[in-house]
Amino acid sequence: PILICYDGSPDAARGIEAAAALFGARRAVVLNVAVPMTATESVAAISPVVPAAAFEEINTEDAGTVAARGAELARASGFEAEARTALETPTWQGVVDVADEVGAAAIVIGSRGLDQLHEAFEGSLSHQVAAHAGRPVLVVPPPHDER
Repeated sequence: PILICYDGSPDAARGIEAAAALFGARRAVVLNVAVPMTATESVAAISPVVPAAAFEEINTEDAGTVAARGAELARASGFEAEARTALETPTWQGVVDVADEVGAAAIVIGSRGLDQLHEAFEGSLSHQVAAHAGRPVLVVPPPHDER
């Protein structure tokens, strides 16, 4: 199968379209990786009222919803797709672990096309995945601005 990273963004949807055009109808695993806790959630987890496990459960459930939407898009594009979630920090590690687990022939990931300054501060998931995957990674850039 191929592994398609999907976060619900237009860039991720573009990745599905590009994968369909390049790879044709085949098996695909559509993955959304959730973080165990966001920064805000980690502060809230300090309180005795809300256990940390509750945030993990909520984030996993949300990731499952997003992955299911991605799998629907992939099926509409001709893939035999299944939705998959992972709970991991850093996100690239979750992608690489699932790719290893399913024996992905390639990983497809949409890119936000950050400039160097923003990439330095925000990081680039696509670059991290490509650096650690040990398999082909198709990075689909955002559309070219024709203005």
